[in-house]
Amino acid sequence: MSGIQTNRTAISLPTEVSSQIIQKVQEDSAVMRLATQIALPGNGLTIPVITSDPAAAWVDETDEKPVSNPGLGTKVMRGYKLAVIEPFSNQFRRDMPALYDALIARLPRVLAAKFDNTVFGGTAAPGSDFDTFASVTAQDISQNPYNALVAAVTDVAEHGGDLNGFALSPKAKGILLSATDDNGRPLFINSVAEGAIPQILGSATYVSRGAYVQGTPDVVGFAGDWSKAMYGVVEGVDITFSSDATLTLADSSTINLFQRNMFAVRAEIEIGFRADLDVFNALTATTTSA
Repeated sequence: MSGIQTNRTAISLPTEVSSQIIQKVQEDSAVMRLATQIALPGNGLTIPVITSDPAAAWVDETDEKPVSNPGLGTKVMRGYKLAVIEPFSNQFRRDMPALYDALIARLPRVLAAKFDNTVFGGTAAPGSDFDTFASVTAQDISQNPYNALVAAVTDVAEHGGDLNGFALSPKAKGILLSATDDNGRPLFINSVAEGAIPQILGSATYVSRGAYVQGTPDVVGFAGDWSKAMYGVVEGVDITFSSDATLTLADSSTINLFQRNMFAVRAEIEIGFRADLDVFNALTATTTSA
């Protein structure tokens, strides 16, 4: 939503509530759980990127030792603003603990989902200094999931990475849960009772709805070397509310908050993401539909 117009006031959130909101954003985001968080100043940050390793060589005892420098490059990480406005009835403002509970339960999930979906290429990047996986190498897991995952491990290794994490959509989770060996035994769960995929090929696995990108074929997950992916947040989540404003909805209709005995809360977060895109693979499924 957009179009909040007048009478904006910052909510002074208790420290524990503010911390819970950003913590839940991180918990609900597969990208944030897998990537490395760095401190991000408001004016951005230049990140050194190692493009090649130095090379060692054998030498005799009195020979000069070789000097070999790593290849270095840089990327700029900037914070881009991600925001959402949500209207509430006045009873939430009357009972502040209920408002806090609603903020903690609802807004982090929305922010995390949009961040993940942007990193995974389902939403256009907010700017040129924000990396996405929209064009990474793809492996089709719909026919032979095990071979496709091994191919992803191999491809990441060939580009200098070590595959250490998977982000799956619920669609990918369903495909992998149904994968069996020649004797009909499940390949990717410890037991039917668990019904989960805590690890794939020894690597951490998280489920995110944002990891699904509809297309031809559909993208249902991602795998890669997450030690080469970083995100930064500027100052956490900023919360502002208004009780005398007009909200413009997605269908261009409007809501007058004063007229409806409502108020609106706007949550904003400045966040950036950078990664070595060569060490990530998309997992696709040709037979999967939304």
